[in-house]
Amino acid sequence: MTRRLVRSASPFEERYGFSRAVRTVNVIRVAGTAPIPQDESDTPESPFDQMLLCGQIALAAIEELGGAAGDVVRTRMYITDAAYSDEVGRAHHQLFQSSTPPATMVVVAALLDPAWKVEIEVEASLE
Repeated sequence: MTRRLVRSASPFEERYGFSRAVRTVNVIRVAGTAPIPQDESDTPESPFDQMLLCGQIALAAIEELGGAAGDVVRTRMYITDAAYSDEVGRAHHQLFQSSTPPATMVVVAALLDPAWKVEIEVEASLE
């Protein structure tokens, strides 16, 4: 089986030994993606903007591996406060409306950086 990997700007990839995304045959899995700007600028403040950034990073990895937003078949969103659900959900709709994938949103106590309000995982199928 051929495996293709994608890396990103996350400092945690090297430190913790993982890749942003992996493609095996026709499936792309994107690791938990936090709102870490590629240009090392500050994390956006709003949950909506953080979700857009997470989605853009995840979709860039999918595109690098030959997929597109329309190929997304599953998303998981982790938020640090239930009050963020509407903003995160609106951003999710904007990002993934072409595929309307099954989605899960879970409230968690915290993410690795206190500034992060959302993190996502994405899966795509290229069938």
